[in-house]
Amino acid sequence: MLSDSVPEATPTKSQAAPPDEKKDEKGSALWREVKGLIWVLLAVLAFHSLLAKPFYIPSESMMPGLLTGDRLVVTKYPYGWSWVSPSFHVIGPMKGRVFGHMPERGDIVIVTPPGTRTDYIKRVIGLPGDSIRMVDGQLFINGVAVRRQVLAPDMIPIDANSPCGSDHDPALYDFRVTGPQGKMFCRVPVVRETLPNGRSYETVELGRSSEDNFGPITVPADHVWLMGDNRDDSADSRVPEWQGGLGGPVPWENIGGRAEFITFSLDGTSNWWNPVSWIEALRSGRAGRSLRHS
Repeated sequence: MLSDSVPEATPTKSQAAPPDEKKDEKGSALWREVKGLIWVLLAVLAFHSLLAKPFYIPSESMMPGLLTGDRLVVTKYPYGWSWVSPSFHVIGPMKGRVFGHMPERGDIVIVTPPGTRTDYIKRVIGLPGDSIRMVDGQLFINGVAVRRQVLAPDMIPIDANSPCGSDHDPALYDFRVTGPQGKMFCRVPVVRETLPNGRSYETVELGRSSEDNFGPITVPADHVWLMGDNRDDSADSRVPEWQGGLGGPVPWENIGGRAEFITFSLDGTSNWWNPVSWIEALRSGRAGRSLRHS
């Protein structure tokens, strides 16, 4: 049957969301991205603060084993955690350690000098109760001379990060020698020391210096005595704080971690904006070197 009435239109949903709803969706998506980035950042900071972090060698104080430009992995957990453990030292100085363990003699450690927030790298020589003394470069621990063995000089290739002398240390210029194909090397005098626990390592001995005589000094409880392997160019426990040194035994809570191994090493010729130069600047033969039993 025909009808001249017009049927009512069936209501349909609009395909386009209201403007306010679109804004809410975009805002929610952006917030999810921000939260994701925050969680990633927190995870990285937690790993950096509690487990391990990279470390760059900025000076020659640990030659010949470590060179300027070496990149290391430093673990945070072997000695427990203290106020220097968090990234960027955001916590003020505090006594003690959580799950604390004293370093072993011979360990290479990261240390924050008292009154600063700067990281140094040194070797543990003395433990609590030890008597430490040095006479004309000969180290004594508890009255017993540390065994020394003069080795053949190390031939360290000269590059931008290892120039073998500078305006601040011109004495090293005398150690420059020419090798095969005209390549320049630094002929570094080396003496191997062996600590009472059997740990041994090479030290640089350029001659007599003001730090070659001190003590005897007894290491207090919860402190360690630290020295650089480059005995004539290291701001360590032998050097007063006003001269940039550690100023004597260091509280164990100032130890930030233990150096484990070298990841890679750069000779100082790379440019951050040129990835090809990063590869060209890599020093061969240094990646993967363990620092635990040297």
